[in-house]
Order: sequence, then structure tokens, then C-alpha cells
Amino acid sequence: MRSVPSFSIFRHQGYRHYWIARQLISAERQMVAIAIGWQIYDLARLTRSIEESAFMLGLVGLTQFVPVLALSLPGGQAADRFDRKKILVYSNAIRFFVIMMLLGASFTKPSLAIPLIFLAAFCNGAVSAFTPAASNSLYPRLVPRDELPLAIAWNSLGMQGAAMLGPAVGGFLFIAGAHVVYAFAGGLTALAVVMFATAETPAHEPVENVRGWSMIIEGLRYVFDNKLVLGSITLDLVVVFFGSVTALLPVFARDILMVGAEGLGLLRASPAIGAAIVAFILAANPLSRKVGPWLLGSIVIYGLAMFGFAFSKTFWLSMVMLAITGAADMVSMFIRMSIVQHATPDGMRGRVSSVSFIFISASNQLGDFESGVAARFLGPINAVILGGVVSLVAAASWLKLFPTLSKADRFEEVDADIIASGRTAPTP
Repeated sequence: MRSVPSFSIFRHQGYRHYWIARQLISAERQMVAIAIGWQIYDLARLTRSIEESAFMLGLVGLTQFVPVLALSLPGGQAADRFDRKKILVYSNAIRFFVIMMLLGASFTKPSLAIPLIFLAAFCNGAVSAFTPAASNSLYPRLVPRDELPLAIAWNSLGMQGAAMLGPAVGGFLFIAGAHVVYAFAGGLTALAVVMFATAETPAHEPVENVRGWSMIIEGLRYVFDNKLVLGSITLDLVVVFFGSVTALLPVFARDILMVGAEGLGLLRASPAIGAAIVAFILAANPLSRKVGPWLLGSIVIYGLAMFGFAFSKTFWLSMVMLAITGAADMVSMFIRMSIVQHATPDGMRGRVSSVSFIFISASNQLGDFESGVAARFLGPINAVILGGVVSLVAAASWLKLFPTLSKADRFEEVDADIIASGRTAPTP
């Protein structure tokens, strides 16, 4: 058993640049989310109740999801047809200008700032419809296939490190004002664009002779025919849709735990702390056996930790409970990402990634909306309890609904199944 993960993966220049850029974007997104969440909730509380202001936070999630739902499938098709590196460069350049819009909005009066923030959230959603498919389908080509588990583990470790530092830094920068957060995030995004642009990537091999909706339908059919992929991503959809507390953290920070913007940053960072610890372990010793039981077990732990957070009245205990949810989610995410990558031929990775991202976005952004609605009618604490209940029910249900997933042992068996069944991308 390794005590530290191998750094050998970074000898590949393309992956090294890609990895750095991805973490910069991850940190930027966390910082921007902190600033947007606190701004919206704080401005709403000037004239609205706690429940109504929590509902406003949910509307931000819905606003981001609408363009994701509309554009993710075309985004996946684009990742299979066009140069994936160029998609990442252009889309993140647009992201930079959206952050500049938020920077400008931070100097306006509340009646104008709120609609501008919602407009920026919509634009961010549109950008996010194209970047995940291009990103997730590019990096498997930057490393040898036998090093893919290490690449996935390092991606997870880096993302959780960024998710840990991003909210903490964003929360403390917010003390000086939202404009400081946006300015810093804009700088990170600009640097990420440079790293993507200078990454050495193999020539793109687009799928030929298949266009338009036929490509999209083919990607959808592939996902729904593969029970391992379908089971893993739908489980994440259900659990995060009902179980995520991210959108409600400003409520807990401001009106329940009374810890302010800097406390919000630490609460947002807590899941990433737990996830980073697990990601470090997985980077050194990737899971290789009983991946199905590990997946379902992690969901049970996630649900129990949600109960702990709901009933906690102490800031540090709340952080611990959130850290446990992050650790459990890290195990789930590592397994889900590994199944999707192993089960998908390169010529379909863009489309399959886009379908997966729609499920993930539905769970995240629509989950934020669900949290806001639940908090509006049940109160924030009961909304979190509901999430914990659903997580436990989902783990029990998927044990029966997807027996192939619950009994999955090795990732190598996924590769063997693809080869044996002949499920490959279409050829010209």
C-alpha cells in the first residue's frame, strides 16, 4: 500500500497543463459561488424573510440549470466533432467575461445587482454546458490507458483541493467586498485559459458521417442501455438532488450558526476537506475491488451525516458532519467517474459525458432549487433532514433496481464487458 500518490502522471505535459487549468477553474467556480450565494441572500434579507430569501438561493440554481438542460447534449456532440482543447479555451474565455460582469454588478445598487447576478448565473450555466464534455473526454487521451485510474484519482484530488481552498479563500476575501472575490477569480480564469491553450494534446479525431440529432440520440441510447453507467449516474442524481445542502449554507451561516461570510467559506470548504483526504488516499491506493458495495455504502454514510448536520447547533460539529458528507461523496464520485470512463469508447466520450453532466447538473442546480423550495415550506433544518432520508432510501432502492451495479467488483470487468459486447463508437 502506498502512503502517497505517484507523481509519475505529471510527466505528460498535456495532462500537467490540463490538470493545473482544471484546478484553477474549480477554485474560481467555488469562489464565485460563495460570492453569489452570500450576495443574493444578504440582499434578499433586506426585504424578505429567511424562508423567502432561501427560496431566492434556490432560484439561482434553477437559473444555472436551464441553459445546461438546453445545451449540454449539443455540447457533448461538439466535443465529439470538434477540437476539445479549443472548446475549453473559448468557453473559459467567455467565463472570464461573465466574471467581469459580476465584478461590475458588485458596484451597483441592489435593484440592479440582483438581476445582473441572475444573468451571470444563466451565462455560467451556458458555458458549463460545453466545458464538462470537452474536459472529461479530453484527459483520457492525454495519458496511457493503464494510467487512467491514476489520472482520475489526481483529478479528484485536485478538484477537492480547489473546492477546499476556493470557498475558504473566497469567504475571507468577501470581507473586503464581493468585487475583490470576482477580481481574484477573474485572474485565476485568465491563467487557466493560458494553461489550456499551451497544453500539448493529440490531434482530434472527430466522429464522421453522423450528424445532428442522430449523434445525440446515439449517446442517450448508449447510456440507457448500459446499466452500470445508468445506475451510477442516476443514483448520484437522486441523492444530490434531495441531499445537497450547498444552497442552504448561507442560511445556516447567517441565521442559525451565526458565523458570517467567513464562516460560510469554512462551511463550504468542509465537504472538500473530507473529500480531499479520501481523494489523497484513492490517488495513492485506487479502489480496485467491490466497487459496487463501496458505492452504495458511501451513500448510506452520506445520508447519516446529513442527519448530523441538520441537528447540529455547533459550528465545528457542523463542519465535521459536512466533511463526512464530502468524504462519502468522494468515494461515490471516484467510482462513478471510473465506471463512465471505462465503459465508454473514445468516439462517444463527449456525448456520454454530456448526458452524465446533465444528470450531475440536475442534481446540483436543480437540487439547489429543491433545497430552496423545501426550505421555503419546511424550514431549512427539515429540508436537510428530508435529504438524509432520501439518501438512505435511494441506497436501499438501487440495491434492488440495479443488481449489476450493486454486485460490481472490478473496473477491469467493465472494459471486458464492452469488448465482449462489441459496444463501440460508430465508424465511418
